[in-house]
Amino acid sequence: MDYTITEMLWLFLIYSFLGWIFEAVVGTIKNKRFTNRGFSTGPFCMVYGFAAVIMQITLADLTDNPVFLFIGCGIQATVIEWFTGKLLELVNRRKWWDYSDKKWNFDGYICLEYTILWAILGFAAVRYGNTFFLFLYKLLPAPVPAVITWILSGYTALDAAVSLAAIFHLRSKKKGQGTHTGILSSRMYRAAAAFIGYVERRMAKAYPVIEEKSEEILKEGKFAEGCGFYKLFWLFLIGAVLGDITETIFCRLTAGVWMSRSSLVWGPFSIVWGLAIALATSLLYKDREKPDRHIFLIGTFLGGAYEYVCSVFTELVFGQVFWDYSDIPFNLGGRVNLLYCFFWGIAAVVWIKLLYPRFSRWIERIPKLAGYIATWILVVFMAADIIVSSAALIRYDQRAGGPAADSGWEQIIDETFDDSRMEQIYPNAKQR
Repeated sequence: MDYTITEMLWLFLIYSFLGWIFEAVVGTIKNKRFTNRGFSTGPFCMVYGFAAVIMQITLADLTDNPVFLFIGCGIQATVIEWFTGKLLELVNRRKWWDYSDKKWNFDGYICLEYTILWAILGFAAVRYGNTFFLFLYKLLPAPVPAVITWILSGYTALDAAVSLAAIFHLRSKKKGQGTHTGILSSRMYRAAAAFIGYVERRMAKAYPVIEEKSEEILKEGKFAEGCGFYKLFWLFLIGAVLGDITETIFCRLTAGVWMSRSSLVWGPFSIVWGLAIALATSLLYKDREKPDRHIFLIGTFLGGAYEYVCSVFTELVFGQVFWDYSDIPFNLGGRVNLLYCFFWGIAAVVWIKLLYPRFSRWIERIPKLAGYIATWILVVFMAADIIVSSAALIRYDQRAGGPAADSGWEQIIDETFDDSRMEQIYPNAKQR
């Protein structure tokens, strides 16, 4: 079933609210007093909403296959939980929860017990819950549900922004910085600071572990030192180029042909590989000194989930299937297979242990001023490349259905990137 944006937001709000109830009950039982454990102040735990929507988008085609649906829900929910924990720690330099006391845990952020629980809840949501909640949505007279949905969505966005401000405020206090000077001297900003202080206290009560000291991730000094935006962007570019070269050579060795593997119309860039390198670096930066098997397991697990999401996303957005593993044993819907998941794990080890340190040193040798200027020039170029490539792919899919271009930009795209050129750039793409 295809849902509208409003219906997706409705599901996001429903599951965010249900997640908040679940977390509040767990926190209340654990602390023996009512505890609001959501990231935001309102009754919404948004990670549950995001997880539910992502599962619906990526796993809906597995509804008739309960085993794979159950496994897929468990994997995706676990990845989301781990990524959320890592992201919050990256922002706040603190752990928000810790499963280290539970059996079969990994990194303290995920454990087998909760993976099974998330799989059960995700399975119920995708197979039964979404249909039921959309039935309730349609029971209400139009446009009441749409108005309610958009108002609450705006509220949650504002609430999340305030909560994020509270996190940065809390972090600055941990560093000993002043908090209520300068601009905060006005009444409006004093009121904002007071509210942020309230949010901070709520977070500290709900997640006492955030008070614990953790390793500093970002550094200052050289250009792109540490694991910040500039370092990750350059690693994204390097990964995109290396990925394109790797896949081109792989196709030559396995299929005997030279084949374009670029994701974009301009330049040898494989976006899937570039994003994978950037995400792997940001998530594994703190674990780079851990054993190879640790990195391998993470890479295998996350690589498979990442490739599956990319496959579903490109098919939904662009109407193209860029790879199909249906003829390889142990595949999941032709989108991923066990063998290539192991390749992702090996690639993670090779990258973090061998290649990343070298590339990191090379990037940090770039003069600061030249590095900043070059970075933003390349950011603009890559943004334009991605936008034009997306437009070309969308028109490529639309032309297959027969509609003629009815606007100026569509005519320009059709003339510049006709079917013959698109077949050269994307020889492996198939219409869905």
